Amino acid sequence: MMFLRQPLLLLARSSGVKKLVSTMPVSAGIVRSYVPGETTESAVEATSGLVDDGLRVTLDFLGEDTLDAEQAEATVAAYLDLLQQLGTRSLTRQAEVSVKLSAIGQFLPDNGHKVALENARTICRAARNAGTTVTLDMEDHTTTDSTLAILRELRKDFPETGAVLQAALHRTESDCRALAYEGSRVRLCKGAYLEPEAVAFQDRLDIDKSYVRCLKVLLAGEGYPMVATHDPRMVEIASSLASRYGRSQGSYEYQMLYGIRPDEQRRLAESGETVRVYVPYGTEWYGYLMRRLAERPQNLSFFVKSLVSKK
Repeated sequence: MMFLRQPLLLLARSSGVKKLVSTMPVSAGIVRSYVPGETTESAVEATSGLVDDGLRVTLDFLGEDTLDAEQAEATVAAYLDLLQQLGTRSLTRQAEVSVKLSAIGQFLPDNGHKVALENARTICRAARNAGTTVTLDMEDHTTTDSTLAILRELRKDFPETGAVLQAALHRTESDCRALAYEGSRVRLCKGAYLEPEAVAFQDRLDIDKSYVRCLKVLLAGEGYPMVATHDPRMVEIASSLASRYGRSQGSYEYQMLYGIRPDEQRRLAESGETVRVYVPYGTEWYGYLMRRLAERPQNLSFFVKSLVSKK
């Protein structure tokens, strides 16, 4: 199935396929497996259900690569609405938000960095006022330096802002060392983007080895590691390393995607671990869906059958 990953990631950028998939209702079953809905209300309802199961949540209003200032402002407004509704439902102790900087202006010509920073400040301020936090999602390698620079600026006023690092990139072990300080929340994932060999490991085994090296740095450090993985081996290794470094439950957390291994999410939570579920929502679900299919190509057969049955 590994040979399918690159074509699927390329399809994530295809506007033609996006139009086909988005207009075929039969695909909704697959979409709902990974995205609880397109509205804020659907995301908040999903959050409530997960919290009732003893889980925590981070919410992502889907969208990326925004080149329009008004769209960036609309995304900020969507996050403010989300935070307000989470607060109304008394969910902000268990739920935070994840933000892609490219969705709030990072790619705007001339002043994208400044716009993204100011928009992120607005969301961080609203999150703090609601009693919760923000994590800055990481995107492809071309955005890493800009994202980490904005993170540094935000942490001057909002030190609780979370970072995301991708083990697939060669640079990430060094970035982990730089961010493993007291109070620093760092989500470590493997990475879901198609990256060139010059900057990223290509072989799954090499990515796994990098992930373990990065785990060691974060768990041995002074920060708050957020172990984002569905891989049973990595969960077991993380648990073993946490014990080795004297980490008590609650001084780190596991993170998994909405709809993937829900039984394992509940099992870990019931064992006393902190488990946070990444819940994406909104109309811009296509790119997200394709990256999930690339990670789990066995799901593609169900997706293709859905499309073919409509022809």
